[in-house]
Amino acid sequence: MNAQLAVNEIHTMRGVLHDFPPGVHALDELERHKGNISTAFEDLWVERNGAVTLPEKKSLWQTSLKVLRNELCGDDGFRAQVKEYSRNPASTPLLTGLIVYLVGISGLPIDPAIATVIVLYILKIGLNIFCEYTEINESKT
Repeated sequence: MNAQLAVNEIHTMRGVLHDFPPGVHALDELERHKGNISTAFEDLWVERNGAVTLPEKKSLWQTSLKVLRNELCGDDGFRAQVKEYSRNPASTPLLTGLIVYLVGISGLPIDPAIATVIVLYILKIGLNIFCEYTEINESKT
């Protein structure tokens, strides 16, 4: 599943994350990639961690989603924070709290800019869809 953020969604998130430099950097990458979440994620990853060589037909984005599913989908604290943010999507503290929480619990070496892209993806498609979709695709990868 390759979600896109529309120009107006990026603009809205800029208003929420304007005082959070890693979020602004992530939004710059999303804008540069015309809202394509997976390519923005991969560029941020390479910028932060260097290039990664994966087996043929494996993407860094999909592999990362699989790992994150294991970390996030059973985490009641993350679920509660997503739910709280969904009630107040203009809240900078709630959104940055989600990003920082993800950085803290992730089993991946992600920084806040990368976490921003992941959180925006999860918010775009919904946590339940993220958990179910990636769970189904695990058997295919």
